[in-house]
Amino acid sequence: MNDSAGTFFPEELSREIKSRFHHVDHDYEGNERLFFDNAGGSFRLKAAVEQAATIDAIPDCTERVHRAARHLQDIQDKGTADFRLICNAPDGAVFASLTASGAMFDMVRAIGEYIPGGNFVTSTLEHPSSFDAVSYYAKRLGKELRVAKSNPVTGGIDVDEIVGLIDADTCFLSVMYASNISGAKIDIKTIVERARAIKPDLYIIVDAVQHAPHGVIDLQETPVDAINIAPYKFFGCRGSGMSWLSNRAARLPHHKLAGKPADFWDLGSSAPAQFAVVTAIVDYVCWIGSQFRQTTDRRSLFAEGMERIELHERALLSRMLDGTSTRPGLRKISGVSVFLDHPDLSRRDLIVAASFDDVDPAAAVREYEKRGVIVYERVASSLYSKRMLDSFGISGAIRVSPLHCHSADDIDRFLAVTAEMARAFRAN
Repeated sequence: MNDSAGTFFPEELSREIKSRFHHVDHDYEGNERLFFDNAGGSFRLKAAVEQAATIDAIPDCTERVHRAARHLQDIQDKGTADFRLICNAPDGAVFASLTASGAMFDMVRAIGEYIPGGNFVTSTLEHPSSFDAVSYYAKRLGKELRVAKSNPVTGGIDVDEIVGLIDADTCFLSVMYASNISGAKIDIKTIVERARAIKPDLYIIVDAVQHAPHGVIDLQETPVDAINIAPYKFFGCRGSGMSWLSNRAARLPHHKLAGKPADFWDLGSSAPAQFAVVTAIVDYVCWIGSQFRQTTDRRSLFAEGMERIELHERALLSRMLDGTSTRPGLRKISGVSVFLDHPDLSRRDLIVAASFDDVDPAAAVREYEKRGVIVYERVASSLYSKRMLDSFGISGAIRVSPLHCHSADDIDRFLAVTAEMARAFRAN
C-alpha cells in the first residue's frame, strides 16, 4: 500500500460507492457533469436522504411513551451513539442544531462568558462561523483576541504559531481541523498536547466541519472540549449541525429550559431525522470498512472506512496534481498555477486551490460550467474568503474539491477540460 500517494479503491468497489450517492455524474435535470465543489456542499447518500424523509414523516412526539414515540427515541439514541462513535467520545454531551455555525456561536459564548482568562486564541484560517464568534465575544467581553498567522507555503497553521500565543491567561483556543481553501490539515493532536503543557486546564474548541468527511477523528487522542460537524458536508442532509462537548464544557451555563439537566443542550424537541441521517452515514462508512477488515466492532469498522476514504482521496489528489504518463496534472499544465502546493499529500485533504495565468478565477469558474464542470471561486471580495486569501497573499483562486465517490477517470476528465481551457485562454 503506497500511503504517500494514496491507494485507489478497487474498481468494482468504486463503482458501488458511486451508485450509493445521488447526482454524482449528472445534475438534478439529468445533464452530465463533474461536481467538484464538495467543500461547499457535498454529495448526498441515497440512504441518508431516504432515512431523513421516512423518519421526518412520522408525526409522533419523542417525549411520549407509546410505541411510535419509543421508536423515535430509539432512532435518536442510536444517532447519538453513532455521533459519539464518529468522534470516539464515550462521555460528554451531544446536541443537534439547525446549523453547525449556530452551534459554534453557542459553544464559544458559553466557554468565553464563564471561563476566566484575559485572551482568546484562534487562527486567521478559521471559517467565519468560528472566527466571527470568537471575535464577537472577545469584543463583547473585553478580551484580547490573538490570531495565529497562516503559513503560505503549507497552506496551514504551524503548531509553533498557535502555541506561541497561548499563556496562563488564555481562556480558550479555537482552531479548525483543516483549511477549506488549501485543504491543509492542522496538527490538532500536537497542538492539544503542547497547549495543555502551557495551561493544563485550557479549553479547546475545534471546527471539524471541513475535515470530518475526509479522515478519522479521535477525541481519545485529541481530548478537546467542543467539536462540531455539518452532516450535509458528510454525505448527509442540510438543516442540521451536530456537536459534542466535554463533561466540563457541557455543564457551563447555557441557553436551556430550566427543568432540563445541567449538561443538556438541545433547545426544544430535536428532529429524530437528524439522528437517523447520522446513523446512515456511519452505516455507510462501516460498510466500506467491512470491505477491508473483518470485525464486529463498529468503531473499528468506521475508522477503517475513513482511513480507506482518506487513502482513495489522496490517490485522487495525487493524480490531479501529477497526472499520468499520457495526461499532465495541474502542476504541469502550461498556463495553470497551483497555490499552497505542499508536496506531502498526507498533510492535505482533497482540496486544490489553483488559477489560470490568463483569466481571473470567477471567469474561469463560469467557463468550467459551460464545459460541464462545477468548481468554485474563492476571491477576496467574499466574506468567506478574504481573511484567508489575504493571509496567503493571494487575490483569488479556483477551489477544486472532489469526493471519494469520484474515480480516477473523473480526475482525468477534469484534467482534459482544464488543459483545453488553458489552451483556449492562451489563444485569446
